Amino acid sequence: MPLLRLPSPLCAAVAEPAAAGSAARAATHTVRVHGDLIAYRALGPEHGLPLLLLNRFRGTMDHWDPALLAVLAAERRVLVFDQPGFARSQGTPPDSVAAFAANAAAFAQALGIAELDLLGFSMGGTVALQLLLDHPALVRRAVVAGSGPGHVPGLPHDPDVGSPAVWQVATRPVNSDEDFLFLFFEPTPTSQQAGRDYLARLRQRPDAFVRQVETAAWQAQLASALALQDPAASLLPRLGAVRQPVLVANGRHDTMVATYASYAMAQALPDATLVLYPDAGHGFLFQYPERFGGDVLRFLR
Repeated sequence: MPLLRLPSPLCAAVAEPAAAGSAARAATHTVRVHGDLIAYRALGPEHGLPLLLLNRFRGTMDHWDPALLAVLAAERRVLVFDQPGFARSQGTPPDSVAAFAANAAAFAQALGIAELDLLGFSMGGTVALQLLLDHPALVRRAVVAGSGPGHVPGLPHDPDVGSPAVWQVATRPVNSDEDFLFLFFEPTPTSQQAGRDYLARLRQRPDAFVRQVETAAWQAQLASALALQDPAASLLPRLGAVRQPVLVANGRHDTMVATYASYAMAQALPDATLVLYPDAGHGFLFQYPERFGGDVLRFLR
């Protein structure tokens, strides 16, 4: 399991500043999957292997950082979508991580994609692991960011990780900017400012958040994730079967999903690279969009 040491300068693959605005203006399309219209957006060059992004708990297409999308789309065809029954997509919300993975595979099939790369964030990372296990022929390489496989034995106790306060905020009917800053960013001036910058970038999109994830959908999503906390259901013991290279990344102190889970996954995966980002928590990829985006592009080349 190689440990990638991050250079201090930003990567050479940083997109021009205006590109973030272009990402925020990407058109919303629909494709019919199992009879339902699924909303998605596509950015970047039309040629080459697509990079499919799998979203977090309660996440919509509008929560992807335009700055990160711009970096990735400078080199790759990037696809983001809302799962069935989420935000702008029709259908019934999935009731298991396996169903989330099957929907992602069906979405790719509906677009005529036979092979792709994956980037899953938070619960989307867990879905990426499930997709690697259930649909291995579809995936060439995968990035698992700020995520876990379910139950991890020997998890060190940290009172900040997954605390009642964290889940009380995460499951509020409506999350405020302060909620996101609390859940996704470290309580340091630098990390908090990076969080405010991220939230400001999300508002570049004129129609941002016209559709949010409804309560029934995110409750089903939460139940799907919690089911993997049963040791018998955890994906961790199965990760030895994954043959694709996987980049595992997280912030140094993730209070949503224990950073230790990233280490455990990197140990269990036969071909994994582990990256941890300084002064960062769950939202490290939005705190360091150019740096993380560059690391992703280098890994996927």
